[in-house]
Amino acid sequence: MTFLRIGVMNELQYRANFFLQIIQSVVAVGTGLIVLALIFSQTDALDGWTRPQLLAVLGVFTMVGGVIGFIIEPNMGRVMADVRQGTFDYVLTKPVDSQLLVSVREFRLWKLTDVIVGAGVVVWAVIVDDAPTGLANVAGFAVSLLAGSLMIYCVWLMLTTGAFWFVRMEMLQELFTGLYRAGQYPVGVYPGWLRAGLTFLIPIGFAVTVPSEAVTGRLTIGRLAVAVGFVLFLMALTRIVWQWGVKNYSGASA
Repeated sequence: MTFLRIGVMNELQYRANFFLQIIQSVVAVGTGLIVLALIFSQTDALDGWTRPQLLAVLGVFTMVGGVIGFIIEPNMGRVMADVRQGTFDYVLTKPVDSQLLVSVREFRLWKLTDVIVGAGVVVWAVIVDDAPTGLANVAGFAVSLLAGSLMIYCVWLMLTTGAFWFVRMEMLQELFTGLYRAGQYPVGVYPGWLRAGLTFLIPIGFAVTVPSEAVTGRLTIGRLAVAVGFVLFLMALTRIVWQWGVKNYSGASA
């Protein structure tokens, strides 16, 4: 909570960024809506997804992007900077778990604007969709959204751990951001090899498509169980990779 409070205080010093972020969020969603309008001017469905359902995908995509910008991306960037500059020593000297500490040191408050705007788009999609939405859909949406966000965190942290062996890893953030753009559409629209990669290697499918399936009534219990099982596997694997990386950190004085 201390890091969150400090992060909020830092962001409040630049309140103009809030309005800039609102504009950025609205423009991004507006661009997505224009693309959807172009798609549905030529067809009634995309891989079985109707216009309201793809609208939900756009909303979830925006929400998860907000979570990434709020807590995941800034913390991963700081880890790489600390390892490169040797200031990661200060993390290891703290009486707290290093993985937990490096995951919650940085917060970009205004990125929550994307979460709010995305949530509004999801609600809009549910309203205009004819399919009924019950508590089971909402619960599935919440569970899958949390699981998907944790998957993104795990994969990004494992990639970031490469900084313990390689000097410059900044390109990872740009690479991940570029790949994440593919999540604006359901992974089912992509070829099989790409769909598999966007589901299990870079789990955008789990992070965006599965929550969208939940809120639109397309998600099955089996698919939700796979998502939960996969996130537990990734969390365990991430722990192993992180501890291995820390053991290979030689320190600033080496």
